[in-house]
Amino acid sequence: MQNPSAPPIILASSSSYRRGLLDRFLHEFESVSPGVDESAFTDLEPEQLAAVLARKKAEAVSSKHRDSLIIGADQLAVLDDTVLGKPGDHQRAVEQLLAASGKVVRFLTAVCILDPVTRHRLEHVDTTTVRFRNFDRRLVESYLRHDKPYDCAGSFKIEGAGFVLFESVSSDDPTALIGLPMIWLSGRLLELGYLLSRSK
Repeated sequence: MQNPSAPPIILASSSSYRRGLLDRFLHEFESVSPGVDESAFTDLEPEQLAAVLARKKAEAVSSKHRDSLIIGADQLAVLDDTVLGKPGDHQRAVEQLLAASGKVVRFLTAVCILDPVTRHRLEHVDTTTVRFRNFDRRLVESYLRHDKPYDCAGSFKIEGAGFVLFESVSSDDPTALIGLPMIWLSGRLLELGYLLSRSK
């Protein structure tokens, strides 16, 4: 059981991938879409942009849920200093993956915790480096038909068959690539009085 005095947790995200990660640690939490306009911050460097977006998402939800602990998160894929957004459709996903063939893409996964008790803000940005195989359009088309990762930055799902595109992955936290750096996040939640919990 968690500390009974610990405030309820809200994940400031509509991502099913992030909900699934947090659900590995906690059963009782709410998920709220933050509704932040991400296009308003595009003039920032990628690392700063990821951190700012995670913070803004947490703050947007906190403004309506001041007694809850808020977790905001954001992930950016960066190729040659260019941020790759979510493709949204098949053609854009083909373009992103062909551009990544044989190259290294950095995935910046930022998280921000807003603690309503101490009013402290805890922030972290994890960097995962993915080296993509050399591949052609045939593999790209095959993969996209399989996973349909059109809502994922970088146009792949590591939870699916995205590994077929990889030559190597370097990371301190394998969960970060999915959407939340759970090693760091669980450590902070344990410090704040939250323990592993599951449904009865």
